[in-house]
Amino acid sequence: MKGFIQTIKNIWSIKELKEKLILTFLLILVYRFGSYIPLPGVDINEVNRYVADQASASSGILGLLNSFTGGSFSRASVLALGIMPYISASIVVQLMGLAVPYIQKLQKEGESGRNKVNQITRWLTIGICLVQAPAYLTLVTSQILPYDPASPYAFYLVPPSNFWFWFPSVIILITGTVFSMWMGEKITDKGIGNGISILIMVGILADLPRAILNAFETDASGGIFFLLEMLGLIVVIALCIMIVAAVRKVPVQYVRRAQTSSSSYMRSVTDSVRSYIPLKVNAAGVMPIIFAQAIMFLPGTLASYVLEDDSPIKQFFTKMADPFTLEYNLIFGFLIIIFTYFYTAITIPVNQMAEDLKRNGGIIPGIRPGKETADFLDEILSKITLPGAILLTLLAVLPAIVKLLGVDQNLAMFFGGTSMLIMVGVILDTVQQINTYLLNRRYDGLMSSGRTSSDMA
Repeated sequence: MKGFIQTIKNIWSIKELKEKLILTFLLILVYRFGSYIPLPGVDINEVNRYVADQASASSGILGLLNSFTGGSFSRASVLALGIMPYISASIVVQLMGLAVPYIQKLQKEGESGRNKVNQITRWLTIGICLVQAPAYLTLVTSQILPYDPASPYAFYLVPPSNFWFWFPSVIILITGTVFSMWMGEKITDKGIGNGISILIMVGILADLPRAILNAFETDASGGIFFLLEMLGLIVVIALCIMIVAAVRKVPVQYVRRAQTSSSSYMRSVTDSVRSYIPLKVNAAGVMPIIFAQAIMFLPGTLASYVLEDDSPIKQFFTKMADPFTLEYNLIFGFLIIIFTYFYTAITIPVNQMAEDLKRNGGIIPGIRPGKETADFLDEILSKITLPGAILLTLLAVLPAIVKLLGVDQNLAMFFGGTSMLIMVGVILDTVQQINTYLLNRRYDGLMSSGRTSSDMA
């Protein structure tokens, strides 16, 4: 404990790091405050009363979006769309880089190219918001906070069919997303960590204390089952850390040549430097889970608008949209494995890595430079992706498994899936950046004893 306190003092003694942490914390507070500001014409008191009584938007893709936005989605907040349109735009631009030559060219132009790609992503974000904002308002007024004059919940001060409800609400929702995007970029540039990921993580963490409290209050075993739940949660966190941090180190040797001279002759000196390429076991991150969830939700959404309520096909697709059913998890797991291989293949350019190694004088011992190096890296990547995909699938379906064991549904969502992976990944990345500042100033990192190098001298 003494070492931890000393480490906190070390962090606070670095002016630049302290300012970055304060700015990050203040922007997070603004983001959380904005999640409680309702859209114009919405009575927030009635909404809070309804959310406390109902479990709407607690499952499927709606539950995922609600957790990513820290509850803003179900409260009809000005930040209801959150940062998700920006995430969608980033994914689209990334996929366009595989097929659109102009995007490919920009991605290779260094800093100026990245700035242009970021600008394209921002404009695409606004375009996605123009579609998602009206769709969200339709969803809110019909399902999440249904408008009914006879309802005991008077959500709307202005009828939701009124133009003066829709028009300002659409503008404000788009503005809220742009503002969230701006805060995320400011955290990245002036704060600490990846700002977009931090905002998503904060939204997810906002629901964790309430879920733990509900699990404690509903435990009928005198606290024994609750302790087992907390122990299981710690084990899952350890599994997530293993999945996020696990790498396969491919040894690389860089050869450098230098000319030395004397009064009578020239001599060539060869020097070699050993390094390695870290290939992640789970290079795709959480993207396979997000893609698979979107596909699983789509049939049920379409069926709800096309088919009758008593249709067997609609009932089947509705069941397929429930993340706690056996049918959902079997197909869900299969899709995750497929998307893990797909996303890994498009995000890890083994051919470019082989060319970069050859250009910089790097070789993998026993492997010829060029095509053989690319084939070797591709073979290793294929072998380590399978266990990574299986572990990712296990983590994705774990909430359904623990729910069957009696864990409360709200807490079960934190036992795996996208939420836990994002939280662990963002926290590890932020800690790593803080460690970098500490080590540069000759301090031990967060995971060390907290002593400075001068103390150890």
